[in-house]
Amino acid sequence: MPFQPHPSWAALIEDEQQPWRTLSSRELIGPPRRVWEDRVQVRPGVQTTYQYHPRGHQAIFVLPVTDAGDIVLIRQYRYPLRATITEIVAGGVEAGEQLLDAAARELKEEVGGVATEWVALPGFYPQPSINGVVFFPMLALGVSLGEMAHEDTETIERLTLPLAEAYAMLERGEIQSGSSSLVMWQARAELVRRGLL
Repeated sequence: MPFQPHPSWAALIEDEQQPWRTLSSRELIGPPRRVWEDRVQVRPGVQTTYQYHPRGHQAIFVLPVTDAGDIVLIRQYRYPLRATITEIVAGGVEAGEQLLDAAARELKEEVGGVATEWVALPGFYPQPSINGVVFFPMLALGVSLGEMAHEDTETIERLTLPLAEAYAMLERGEIQSGSSSLVMWQARAELVRRGLL
């Protein structure tokens, strides 16, 4: 069966009608992590200044599951936290790259994985009050593992666990990446439906 985007993905676009009007806009920080400051009119007589990362950036999240019924997570050092945390595979979508191609690339790079089947999960906005990025999660099934190809700036350890054990970690609050936790919860029904969990 060919890959099908999740129905929710179609709704993750800008509204045609905007209730706020932009009065002025300036870029505070340039690429790659742009920050803009806008002066906006919320309604007649009410204005505010808003600092944010603009819309347009997309990222993919991949929850890999092997034929043996194991989940493949990563332990990654996150400099802003000064901590190593458990996450699922994730990364940015490069300019002109299709979402499924980005997911396959990140799966290969971060855990050395190749999937035989992909299932789209509901997309979401991780920090909509300050960030316009859109996340597109996918379940990767039939994953076989090989050599990883980490970037020089990544400190990643591959962690392969039985699905039940990984979900017990989630329930105990041991997976503290909010996006990773949400993707795992969204994938749960599909994993149960397939008899994997």
